[in-house]
Amino acid sequence: MKPLLPPVYVNGVEISAERIAAEAQNHPAPKNKPGLAWKAAARALALREVMLQEARKRGLTPDPAEVAPGQVETDEEALIRQLCDQSIRSAPARDAELRAIYDADPDRFRAPALYEAAHILFARQDDMAALRARAESVLAELRTDPRRFGDMARSHSACSSRDNGGLLGQLSAGDTVPEFEAALSTLHEGQISAPVETRFGLHLIRLDACARGDVLPFEVVLPRLRAAQAKAAWARAAARFAADLLAGARVEGVRFQAA
Repeated sequence: MKPLLPPVYVNGVEISAERIAAEAQNHPAPKNKPGLAWKAAARALALREVMLQEARKRGLTPDPAEVAPGQVETDEEALIRQLCDQSIRSAPARDAELRAIYDADPDRFRAPALYEAAHILFARQDDMAALRARAESVLAELRTDPRRFGDMARSHSACSSRDNGGLLGQLSAGDTVPEFEAALSTLHEGQISAPVETRFGLHLIRLDACARGDVLPFEVVLPRLRAAQAKAAWARAAARFAADLLAGARVEGVRFQAA
């Protein structure tokens, strides 16, 4: 009978099913599709083995580096890094290319918007349906009389801002959780949101003022844009290098998608 988790062979070197199963824990997959995690783990270990074989073929000697205080690479990690350092080259983007990227969509390079907002927090509980009904009831009252927002915050909010009528002061990117920030960006001044769910519970958010950030000059964003393009170029070069190594290897037990 064919085993559920067959081993993988790279140029005749076996990667056991046990190693693959252990590695699979690092590769998320839907609960009903554990085979996806196994395949991802098998591919990762096969590529690792191909790179280690290439590093040894080139006669590289491990020279582990400290990657964090008190944390040093293993010999295998060092070999893979040294192989990449020796083999992966990517040309830096020219300023003219970066300028073209900037000019194509300047709005991508705006300074963060500033908001003034207030909220009423209904703290997360086991019965979220009941909590949502409560939030919707308060929202219905606010739609009838928005001026009661401060009083409703004092009566209902589970946030310490309730003592100030729910006022949060000035907010910018990163000051709130992503769901809250995303909702803020869709509101008009004076508008109160429908219930917004975050890990804290449900929020009714009122946007009081918004100052959209200006488009930053090209010279200001150039270093960040150059770094991002360099990282992307390196990733493409690394993918090509890995594909070339795999094309020259005999891998059995798992398939790689064509580049």
